Amino acid sequence: MSNTAILEEIGHRIQRERLNQNMSQAELASKAGVSRRAYQNLESGHTCTLSLLIRALRALNKIEMFDAFLPDPGPSPIQLAKLKGKTRLRSSRHRRDTTKG
Repeated sequence: MSNTAILEEIGHRIQRERLNQNMSQAELASKAGVSRRAYQNLESGHTCTLSLLIRALRALNKIEMFDAFLPDPGPSPIQLAKLKGKTRLRSSRHRRDTTKG
């Protein structure tokens, strides 16, 4: 898919969710704290900022979709192998003996 096609698909999906929630563009734009024109650009598949997309998803109560979109990969197998066997058991700081004067 081209970048343009992806932007258009995101816009269509946002629009469908807005309509499913029975909201007008003006209502959603107001709830998201953006101008109606900026929101229209998002739905139309024009280039938009990531901030606008996040605001729109938050206004639609769909912000959790970012987890499905880009899940946390966690540590890589290489990182895990490097850490294996190197679990810290104690701190490296030496304690002063406070019982002696």
